Amino acid sequence: MAVYVTPMISCIKNKNWRWHEVSHLLADTVDELHLFAKKLGLKREWYQHKSAPHYDLTERKFNKAIKLGAKLFTKDEFLAHTDKHRIYGA
Repeated sequence: MAVYVTPMISCIKNKNWRWHEVSHLLADTVDELHLFAKKLGLKREWYQHKSAPHYDLTERKFNKAIKLGAKLFTKDEFLAHTDKHRIYGA
């Protein structure tokens, strides 16, 4: 299974996200992504697919994902993965 996380980045709080930082959970396939997200205790309704299939992670979930074997992406790896797995109009 190939699952990835991006480094934590600063973000603006909004009605759907109250934390100051965010990471993204990605995988080579959507099935792998959902399976790993379930292991992290993420709800399926938190899945996002309009830009690229991913889940947003808090710092706590980010740390848990690393402990469970997720690979840390560099910025360039993240951009390449996003371009490869982009879903238009989904």
